[in-house]
Amino acid sequence: MKILYINALYSPLIQGGAEISLKTLVEGMQAAGHEVVVFSLKPTGQTTVDEVDGVRVYRVPLKNSYWPFSKTQPPKWNRLFWHIRDQYNKQMQQALRDLLLREKPDVVSCHNLVGWSIAVWEEVKRAQLPLIQVLHDLYLLCPNSDMFKGNSSCTKQCMSCAILRHQHQKASIQVDAVVGISQFILHRFQDYHYFQRAKKWVIYNTREIPNRPLPKKRQTDKVFKIGYIGTLAEKKGIEWLIEQFARLSIHASLSIAGGGKKPYEHFLQTKAKGYPIHFVGYVDPAEFYQTVDLLVVPSLWQEPLGMVAIEALANHVPVIAHAVGGLKETVQHEINGLLCDIQQKNSLGDAILRLYEDDVLFRQLVERARPSVQHILDKERMIQAYNQMILEAVSHSSKAQT
Repeated sequence: MKILYINALYSPLIQGGAEISLKTLVEGMQAAGHEVVVFSLKPTGQTTVDEVDGVRVYRVPLKNSYWPFSKTQPPKWNRLFWHIRDQYNKQMQQALRDLLLREKPDVVSCHNLVGWSIAVWEEVKRAQLPLIQVLHDLYLLCPNSDMFKGNSSCTKQCMSCAILRHQHQKASIQVDAVVGISQFILHRFQDYHYFQRAKKWVIYNTREIPNRPLPKKRQTDKVFKIGYIGTLAEKKGIEWLIEQFARLSIHASLSIAGGGKKPYEHFLQTKAKGYPIHFVGYVDPAEFYQTVDLLVVPSLWQEPLGMVAIEALANHVPVIAHAVGGLKETVQHEINGLLCDIQQKNSLGDAILRLYEDDVLFRQLVERARPSVQHILDKERMIQAYNQMILEAVSHSSKAQT
């Protein structure tokens, strides 16, 4: 079977975890015997075709006013006009039409559609092909993909999101199968009555993380090393983490890995001044996890899954996480970590203090960490689930057309 994957970016252009997971999936499906091809975007120029680790990848120039993956932020009105066009981008629809005629896939699997827009759904169905949508984020509900505004997660669509996404729910009836990378994100779309005719699946993303020996028992007279790794942005809750760490009088350090917009990085560094808090920039995650005793994931927005927590647990590192979104599906309170709540602001600092003082509990969490996510780390589990889902989607689409 020939499977076409559509995503905003593809390796080596990587914006986040979705691109990493997609590459694992695409290569896994090809290894399973399918023919695969990827359609992705590039800023300007002509459509190009290259090969990435044996996979044919088309890079199509984006037809909109600017490249949304740049670190520089355009003016507000320019962003608005970009999102208006991105509601339903007919030029990208035409580009897809030409490529579908060229490649003639048997089934199309859409992932992050930012830039492509939902115009691709109509084009795929016009070609009478089975259509799958994989939900990595909240783009189909929110132009910013995160439903986060005013330093907190949105409990419902704001007016601008409702306007810019007014046709998406109705258009989603074209989808034959929908996959949530967590129960949370699938249910979030179901709450808004999306994908009413689609077969529903939950398939967790995976990471190939070699097992390493359990770390030695922590020596209580040594510095308790706490870590954060990820994007430095308001929605990630780093300010909360710094404030909570700063109020503790313990023999500990906090390492913050990753980067973001320079003004915000400077703001965080100023806030952390005078405390044993170190900004280490971009690092290799596998190496970083070996340098910390505990990882904190204080995200204020509702992470669709929270792969960073899974990576830490796979490396025998317990996790303290904000009890929101998909994080609640992987971080299990008092099993592999602790959960806290921004509504009880000091709960984050209290959780750190508890693991600092309770060495027995801390060791139990270390020993349970990797076993608790072992099923997610099984790549064959993910590939088999997607293979079955695609076969059922093709069957479902064929029956609908007869």
